Parts: sequence; structure tokens; C-alpha cells
Amino acid sequence: MSNADSPPIDIESLTKYYGDVRGVEALTFTVERGEIFGFLGPNGAGKSTAIRLLLGLLKPTEGVASLLGRDVTDRNELRDAKRHVGYLPSDVTFYDRVTGAAVLDHFGRLRGDERRDELLERFPVPLDRNVNAYSSGNRQKLAVVAAFMHEPELAIMDEPTSGLDPLVQNEFYELLEERQAAGRTSFFSSHVLSEVRRVCDRVGIIRNGRLIELDTVENILAAGGTIATVRLAEDPPAAALEFPGVARVDRQDGTYRLALAREFDALIDRLSEYTVLEMEVREASIEDVFMHFYGETDDGTADSEVTEEDTRR
Repeated sequence: MSNADSPPIDIESLTKYYGDVRGVEALTFTVERGEIFGFLGPNGAGKSTAIRLLLGLLKPTEGVASLLGRDVTDRNELRDAKRHVGYLPSDVTFYDRVTGAAVLDHFGRLRGDERRDELLERFPVPLDRNVNAYSSGNRQKLAVVAAFMHEPELAIMDEPTSGLDPLVQNEFYELLEERQAAGRTSFFSSHVLSEVRRVCDRVGIIRNGRLIELDTVENILAAGGTIATVRLAEDPPAAALEFPGVARVDRQDGTYRLALAREFDALIDRLSEYTVLEMEVREASIEDVFMHFYGETDDGTADSEVTEEDTRR
């Protein structure tokens, strides 16, 4: 397969252990050309490890990965691939004692800067000021310009909207959509579910280093079914409201929240055993669906990295 025909990202059984600690294990997926792919998981799930493996910053324990048809473990092939890749890290760092203009000049010499002026209009920063005086938002905007000004074929981003205000976030989403219309590919990690629903074609969900779901946003939402919130006069344990078709039952302050398939007969049958004071039924939101995936760790304990605030962002 030629590089031109190769998928921008191709991963098979990619595994990284830090001693006995699992970073990622047996990741397998492909990102297609022109796709906006969301890589989701709570903090500590393995998203950044996977990205560092893709960029050749870490060596895999097992498995293979390629960028634009180039093997990421081959230094020469990786160097060639990176000419066509834009990278936006989660922890943006620059030399503090240089100006923003000097930072962009440096990256421009390395990879090109044909979109520099246009992107600076959309993501303005004080170019003549030293980077150590930048706010976190300005650092992030400078990183956006640096990552995209050479019009990369593939963009790899780790929590790219962190530190950006809502208006700038919207501008960033428009940039991704424009890139897709031009046939370019974007891959980004996130735990901000609203942005995933807005811009992503497909998502891979990672938890504890393993890929647990890979599908379109639409299909995942369709599979999420219905959320029923019920308040009862009685006070049964949550397990008493479990029946075939219920994915999860949560109980808090006398209110029961059931995630279930779109079959209401079994719900009505079960509730007929109790006195229903109040009930609301609605379609599952993207937050409901992903919290189902994030809800418990392998040992059965609650996974606390994704917060209610995260799901609202």
C-alpha cells in the first residue's frame, strides 16, 4: 500500500507497559482520511500515552502503529511523516524568553507557515511579547497557530480546547470542519463531551488503557436508549428495580435513575409494584452514554476522573 493510499493512523495491538503498570494495552483501530476522530476517556485512561506512542515519543512494548503509512518506530519514516503532521499537546510549553513571533518563525522554518497570517487573525496573540507573559489562553492559541499554519495533512491533538474561552473554542471547531471539507484528518483526545458530539465522526472510548468502544457518535447515542427518573413513595434498594433491558440503576435521595433500552412495558410492570410519585422519561444524552462507559473501573470502583463539570463543558 502506498503512503497516499494508507490511512492517516493505523494501530494494531499497540501496548505500552511502564514496568508492571499498564499504560495502554492491545489498542487496535484505524482513522480514515478526512475523518474527525475523537479519542475519549477520563484523565489517566491512557489517551496521552497512546498519542506519545503515535508520535514516536515512547517506544511500544508490543504492537505496531503507522502515521500516513510510515512506521512510527522507524526514525527515518517517522521524520518523513512528521512533516505532514500538526501536533497540539495538552501541556503547551515554549521557550519563555522568546516572543510569540520568534516561536512561529522557528516552526515556520521547520515545516512551513502558509496559513500563519490567516490563523493569527482568527486566534490573535501578542506576537511582540515574550511567551512567559502569556496567559494560558494565549499560549494555547499560539500552539494552535503553530500546529496548523503549515496546513498539515494530519492533526494530532491532546485536549486541544483546554484554556480556550467559548468563542475561541467555536472558532477552533470551525477550523476542524474546514479541514475536513478539504479532505484533511484530525485526531484529538478529549473528555469534553459537547465538542465530541459537535465535530466528531467516530469516537474511540478508552478506559484503564483499553479500548472499550469504537463507533460513530450517532450509533453510540442510538444504543444509549432511554433514561427514566422515578421518585417512589417506597424506598426499595436500587437492585430491586433491575430487570432485563436495564443497563444501570442509580439511587440518590429517594430518586431512582434507570438507563434502559427502549422497552417500556417491563419498566411499567416493575413500577406497578410501587407507588410512583413522579416520573420523567427522556432519550439518553451523550453525557448519559459516556458516563455509562466511564462509570466503573475494572475493580468495580467508581471512576472519578470524569466529573459532572466535565460533562457540561
